[in-house]
Amino acid sequence: MARKARHSSLETRTARLKLAVRRKPYNGPALARGVLLQYRRNKTNGTWVLKASNGHGQYWTKAIAEADDFDESNGERVLTFFQAQDTAKKLAGRSVEADPTAPVTVDGALTDYRRDLETRGASTFNADYPRKHLTSVLLSKPVALLASKELRTWRDGLLGALKPSSVNRLTKTLKAALVIAASHDQRIRNQEAWDIGLEALPDAHEARNVVLSDAKVHAFVGAAYKRNAKLGLITDVLAATGARPSQATRLVVSDLHGGAKPKLSMPKSGKGGGRNRVQRKAERYSVPITPELAAKLKAAAKGRAADAPLLLQQSGTPWSKSPSDDYREDIREVVASIKLDPDVVTLYALRHSSIVRMLLKNIPVRLVASLHNTSVAEIERTYSKHITEFSDDIARDALLAPPPTVAPAAGNVVPLVR
Repeated sequence: MARKARHSSLETRTARLKLAVRRKPYNGPALARGVLLQYRRNKTNGTWVLKASNGHGQYWTKAIAEADDFDESNGERVLTFFQAQDTAKKLAGRSVEADPTAPVTVDGALTDYRRDLETRGASTFNADYPRKHLTSVLLSKPVALLASKELRTWRDGLLGALKPSSVNRLTKTLKAALVIAASHDQRIRNQEAWDIGLEALPDAHEARNVVLSDAKVHAFVGAAYKRNAKLGLITDVLAATGARPSQATRLVVSDLHGGAKPKLSMPKSGKGGGRNRVQRKAERYSVPITPELAAKLKAAAKGRAADAPLLLQQSGTPWSKSPSDDYREDIREVVASIKLDPDVVTLYALRHSSIVRMLLKNIPVRLVASLHNTSVAEIERTYSKHITEFSDDIARDALLAPPPTVAPAAGNVVPLVR
């Protein structure tokens, strides 16, 4: 058992009650490197305070319990001097002995979240991204000690560097990591702290969807073919189906169906959360394509196994799990060649254009959602603006017609309006 630290001014209630009441805590013993127990003298029970280093020259503090100045210790809310030492060590994760039960820090929660994403076949980007914006103090702090005020201060401090919609995406990701940490450790009971501190900013939804005219879509596809045949083929598929690039790159040869009405069995996206991402990504849904595109795909797949990737890179290798890493620079050149801004227009513009094109052709919203592996609610939320902007001609057909012109009546004859 580790030897307890001694401190004559704090270890007995008699000694503590001789201290002056003040807001600033009295320094107590060092419990480990970078871990200090402090005591704040109050008119009622004093407060035990943990002060810990984040390993980068900064410290954080947290009240951990009341002192047994007037009330007897109950082992939880009210602690003796020596009980406070044990609690402080565990909360700091710096116990003198190796303690496998030490509470997880925010950094550890993100590590566990990354592992969880990997096991579900999801992108680990969401677990890595928050680290770029979290302070070293927050990263080293135990999840159980997070307070709503410090999380709110951190969230609001991001607004100078990030857009409100980006802040919401970041806080949502961090909350997901904290929820997983809480599910693994029943001692974490401060979920309300991050529900309040990481509350989403209001009115921050930002539709970044670029919709191209049919002429520009054809120009986009044509320029991609000029860049190289394989890039042109995947661009052609995305323009025709409105699928996400990560879906199209998972197509296999057997997903191509020819005949008079050719179609593709498109792999579903893993979007939507939950624990069955791998299962969802294995599912397929039918998407019609033109005979011309079907012929190009059939030629590309000739002589290859049924389970071989249908779409390949120019080098003959499959697209990676993050296909944008493979095509990003090529697509920027393609977009620039058709006089569009590569900082604004990406391959996703083909998906947005496909959805809006179908909506403007009066395809039922439910069918549009199914053909694009999304929901009716998401389409209504995201594309309503574009529907209004691009549907002027259709709306004009439904305008109220002017009243009929009636010739003035002669004498007492009243004309009948038909």
